[in-house]
Amino acid sequence: MYASIQPIDRVAFEIGSIPIYWYGILIGVGALLGYILASYEAKKRGLPDDIFADLLIFAIPISIICARLYYVIFEWEYYAGDWGSIFAVWEGGLAIYSGLIGAVLTGIIFSKIKRVSFWKLADIAAPSLILGQAIGRWGNFINQEAYGGEVSRSFLGGLHLPEFIINQMYIGDAYYHPTFLYESLWNMAGFLLLLGLRRVNLRRGELFLTYVIWYSFGRFFIEGLRTDSLMLFDTIRVAQLISVLLIIVAVSLILYRKRIGLSKTRYLDNEEIRS
Repeated sequence: MYASIQPIDRVAFEIGSIPIYWYGILIGVGALLGYILASYEAKKRGLPDDIFADLLIFAIPISIICARLYYVIFEWEYYAGDWGSIFAVWEGGLAIYSGLIGAVLTGIIFSKIKRVSFWKLADIAAPSLILGQAIGRWGNFINQEAYGGEVSRSFLGGLHLPEFIINQMYIGDAYYHPTFLYESLWNMAGFLLLLGLRRVNLRRGELFLTYVIWYSFGRFFIEGLRTDSLMLFDTIRVAQLISVLLIIVAVSLILYRKRIGLSKTRYLDNEEIRS
């Protein structure tokens, strides 16, 4: 019975002889929606109309390069024998954390050049980032990657999942945890939370740091279910280690910035106080 289950085609369509993959489409859709949301909010917060367009010109390629390099480094035994596959990002293999780090470093340099507050940019971008991650995880679903341990079909049915998700979770000769879905739903909940916190008018920087804490907390537990985790010393899941470190750093920054007075400006304030 299971042999008749066919996975979703990774190729959405072709332009001539060039295949266009769902993975790239979904990442692109996430980035586009995030950009629209951030640009709209930036105008309300008194920033130039094109500031996020200028930022993304640099942030997107740098983030993809960082995300791919990180993944390749930890999977070097596989890629060393096939150099061409290093560039095949449409097949998956982008590490979110390293992509995020690349985006943050780009944002810091960009804010210095543009003479705007990095924290203001980061706060505005936070909901866009987690929305893009929620959408991008469906690319993992299409590629049948980033899944968890083996489960029964009845377990998946008990989650009241639609049939197309259950069928796509049949990989090889077994069903697996749809950890892509767990993370996507967690991220969507975080997206709604961050939109709500905008109205709370947190201190500058706290919206972005809340995003870091929220995502890292969920990722820590979801990563524990996955079967494809990048490992350190064969015992430590790298994503879990980074999650813990990021939570500690984010909480420490919130407390430190409050203590020394660097976070007096609020999210809804439009004054350009560089903090």
